[in-house]
Amino acid sequence: MQDEERALFSAGTQGDSALPMKSRGVGMHLGQSWLCCSLSSPVPGPGPHHEDPEHCDYVLVANTAARRKPGLARKQQQFLKELRMKGFRVKEVEDGKKVFFGIWAEKSVSEQYCMLLETQEATPITTRIRIFNFILNSELGFTDTFQDLVKCGVFETSFPLHQEEKKKFLKKEWACWTQLCAKKQPIDSIRDYFGEKVALYFAWLGWYTCMLIPAAGAGLLIFLSGFFHFNASQISAHDIFMCPRGDHSHKFQRLSDTCTFAKLTHLFDNEGTVAFAIFMALWATVFLEFWKRKRAQVVQHWDLYGWDEEEEEMALALINSPHYQLKQQQHSYLRSTAILLLSLLMICLMIGMAHLLVVYRVLAAAAFGSLDLPFLQVTTAVVVTGALVHYMMILIMTKLNKYVALKLCDLEQPRTFSERESKFTIKFFTLQFFAHFSSLIYIAFILGRINGHPGKSVRLAGQWKLEECHLSGCMMDLFVQMAVIMGLKQTLSNCVEYLSPWLTLKWRSMQARWDRPADPELQVWRQNYRLNSVYTFSLFDEFMEMMIQYGFTTIFVAAFPLAPLLAFFSNLVETRLDAIKMLRLQRCLVPRKAKDIGTWLQVLEIIGVLAVIANGMVIAFTSDFIPRVVYKYHYGPCRRGTLPGLDCLTGYINHSLSVFHTKDLPISIKGTENENVTECSPTPRYRDYRNSHNYNFSKQFWVLLAIRLAFLILFEHVALCIKLIAAWFVPDVPQSVKNKVLEQKYERLRKMMRPGLQRPPGSPLPPSCSLRSTAV
Repeated sequence: MQDEERALFSAGTQGDSALPMKSRGVGMHLGQSWLCCSLSSPVPGPGPHHEDPEHCDYVLVANTAARRKPGLARKQQQFLKELRMKGFRVKEVEDGKKVFFGIWAEKSVSEQYCMLLETQEATPITTRIRIFNFILNSELGFTDTFQDLVKCGVFETSFPLHQEEKKKFLKKEWACWTQLCAKKQPIDSIRDYFGEKVALYFAWLGWYTCMLIPAAGAGLLIFLSGFFHFNASQISAHDIFMCPRGDHSHKFQRLSDTCTFAKLTHLFDNEGTVAFAIFMALWATVFLEFWKRKRAQVVQHWDLYGWDEEEEEMALALINSPHYQLKQQQHSYLRSTAILLLSLLMICLMIGMAHLLVVYRVLAAAAFGSLDLPFLQVTTAVVVTGALVHYMMILIMTKLNKYVALKLCDLEQPRTFSERESKFTIKFFTLQFFAHFSSLIYIAFILGRINGHPGKSVRLAGQWKLEECHLSGCMMDLFVQMAVIMGLKQTLSNCVEYLSPWLTLKWRSMQARWDRPADPELQVWRQNYRLNSVYTFSLFDEFMEMMIQYGFTTIFVAAFPLAPLLAFFSNLVETRLDAIKMLRLQRCLVPRKAKDIGTWLQVLEIIGVLAVIANGMVIAFTSDFIPRVVYKYHYGPCRRGTLPGLDCLTGYINHSLSVFHTKDLPISIKGTENENVTECSPTPRYRDYRNSHNYNFSKQFWVLLAIRLAFLILFEHVALCIKLIAAWFVPDVPQSVKNKVLEQKYERLRKMMRPGLQRPPGSPLPPSCSLRSTAV
């Protein structure tokens, strides 16, 4: 898998910074050769912040066995020779079985590259690392790049070194558990250490976490409001019997036995659910618009507002190789058609996996029902175990989706690394969306709607009856499914994400040699080498994890109003986990320059639109909100006006259930335990709107369907209008930033003007500067 990632993000990416290659796991005891590189500052000035011009920032590692093979040794020496020809000094140091190559740039080389990218007198360490990483991943006079040399065994890996002084500060002020509830993160220090790309990720994560506070408060308020009407939330009767829901039980159950579940459902399926869904649609828009403003302020503070990534990469390529040929944009309708068909095939596979989950739930219901345990709630057990199975499917499909997205991106042949990353983001997120939300879509909109009616049930393979919703409705099933999946994603995944690199580092540290070399730099190199490898998707995976969480927080939030609260507490831990992992457990990421979060911004906008559609459909078709409102004002006792002391929902339960005659039951279900229940005694019911004589859909069903569709259209239009108004009302860029950019453009133009053209304000233009030419 790592080879595929290297191949994708190294081919055609000479103009950008690829991340270091993943180590192949060779232990410290095998003996390695090291290559150390640094681009020194162009003008190392005096002062307390002066850095040693020969200080090593970048390390290449090669197995000493490669030096004993003539072919590999020749390629290694040729690679070093090309570095020397480009102006890098090489210092060879022997230390026992190891050979070290200290490499740093001549002053002219540093000036040539660094002055191109920076206007400061002292070039930041992140820029020097980025420049050398660009050189390292380009073709140095021959066809083999560094990735090619890694594949054939000439080198093993490469990585920049952690900066010990800055690392101590970040450990104290950022990457520690004592800062769990800190209001601010040292974003500028993170930028100076990891580069703008990582700094923007943590800036976005901090802003997202802060914005979750009002959403979490609103969701908790909706949840708690259900307790004030807990006892009066549903009206059940002891004389109403319900038909058997599955093959696992042939007993008619009293409706009053489901009263507890019905009241629990009312905690999140109540009159405030609609208002909360509209609030979350507005919240998603406000969050996105205010993040754009925050991003603009941060980028302007970093002086990157007008930075052009493509222009910089072309300039670097031209300086690195005067014979560099610009790679043109390409488009092929044949490749696009193939990619579209393959993407649709993968989406169908995701839907097929959802069908497998349906089969599991049907078989699990039959298996749990056959146990006949009095303490076992079959429906609850099926929902919980189904959520666990879905979580395991997500873990498996994530690896498959990444592999397929890589292949599709490779087939599309983007021009630059940034373009590859953008296209890969869209493909991978699309596949991940179907992998994570397929079961939720099934429960919310399909479960219980295609299984027929008692006496004529739809069966899987003609044997197993399809699963039905709980007697209190499908909202409880959707709530449990979301709670289990999101809970596991935020707890188990975070534990594995932290414990796995921590245990790996401990194991490597125990296996490492205990002798301390005389050269203190060697000790630092060994410590960095023992850290866990980073690769192209190290930061990408963090973004993807947060986007999936954002989807859970917004898309089906009407069924799980506690999602923002769970996400808030999870993000407090996630911020420190990511900081500790990047700073203490992993090798240093190669800094990447950026002025926004890229395609993830479009992903956030897409999720916001999907959230409006999904929540509207949940309220209209999954929740009992519409049937309750229609009963209140069309069928119930309050249809001609409310009366003091009269509950408008009186008789709602009886009205929402359909009648079934026991004479139409299959012979296999009729038995002695149900002989006292007939059509003449308390009539058995089931959840649906059907006629009692032919079991076709009743008039009430079609009235409700029309009202559900009308509500869905009205809800979506109102919510989308609110989103558009909020997006218009909140400017993407603050006026202070716009004015600052205008001032910078004005000052730059004034400096470009010749002294002779500068004139006092209000003076007339000279004849040569007339806007209208006198020549005909």
